[in-house]
Amino acid sequence: MHLAWGPEEEAFRAELRAFLEANAPPEAVGRGMEPELEEGGIPDWAREWQALLFDEGWLVPSYPPELGGRNATDVQTLVYFEELAEWGIPRALHFPGYAIVSPSLLEFGTEEQKKLVPAAMRGDTVWCIGMSEPGAGSDLASMRTRAVLDGDHFVVNGQKVWTSYSMWSQMCFLYVRTGAPDSKQRGISVLIVDMSTPGIDVRPLRQSTGGTDFAEVFFTDVVVPAENLIGEMNDGWRVTMGSLAHERAGLWVEWIGALDHLFRRLVEQARARGVIDDPTVRRALAAAYEEVAGLRALGYKGFATYEKAGAAPEHALLKLATSELRKKLAQIGVEIDPTPESRRELLGSLSGTIGGGTSEIQRNAIARILGLPKGY
Repeated sequence: MHLAWGPEEEAFRAELRAFLEANAPPEAVGRGMEPELEEGGIPDWAREWQALLFDEGWLVPSYPPELGGRNATDVQTLVYFEELAEWGIPRALHFPGYAIVSPSLLEFGTEEQKKLVPAAMRGDTVWCIGMSEPGAGSDLASMRTRAVLDGDHFVVNGQKVWTSYSMWSQMCFLYVRTGAPDSKQRGISVLIVDMSTPGIDVRPLRQSTGGTDFAEVFFTDVVVPAENLIGEMNDGWRVTMGSLAHERAGLWVEWIGALDHLFRRLVEQARARGVIDDPTVRRALAAAYEEVAGLRALGYKGFATYEKAGAAPEHALLKLATSELRKKLAQIGVEIDPTPESRRELLGSLSGTIGGGTSEIQRNAIARILGLPKGY
């Protein structure tokens, strides 16, 4: 049996490959699907690359041309992700605008708010996402940053943390509590906040890897127009779930692509260090390869489920499994080649088990799908 994509999908791949060969900047090729920002923010080449992808219809292929796409099918979108992963090319060095803000505004925003989408997609406007707080990381329902409606505006007070890109952002997609203190999911709203508004204090946080691509953000009596509310008051949880679900059906390809690149690098390092024939190293690499291949197969199964039902429980596992496997691969890298770079990779891999929902939270989500008790 020979499994392959059809002629339409292969023609789509050939067109994409020709575009990448002609236009991909050298700084992007091989950079990986989870690239770290450089000191000083988003470099010019990355801004220009994201804008070009948007202009040529390759940023989010499933979108219409006016929103950076070409009305691609779900299968073509999967091919797109596969090809980018093979090249190790990121679409952008900041994802909130095209991956979270834009789909959320398109689904829940007013006609006036939707006018913000093209600039957010193209990267002309840099956005940050104000979700996590010191006492409410993965547990978003425990947030305490409060917005009080006062006539034609909200007054916001509180603190966010681990807010990526906030040092360079013009706008913030801010999650606030507008209901009672104990209202949990039922009392959350989402506001569009101009980061130049008086009362916002951004304090960069230096990571263990040395980078400073996120910060803590303090809001003190920040005035936000009431018209900047997204959707209905106290209905922010629905906006949250919708925004985080967008593109999830294909993002697993990027995750696994990143793992595949890391695995290949480990093999090259093992050869360079002269330990490729060491039985312990070979067993570790073989086990890692099995896991990468297994997760790729699970992703395809989940994609088939998604195409039929619009949801895929398999995808709930992939975030957990890929972040844990990235950590394992980084540990193998330190054992093969204990350089400062490999140690930095290991430190960076730990963040993957926290960002976007900790591994503990992910396990509880999977437990709910399987009808099992929570871990806490």
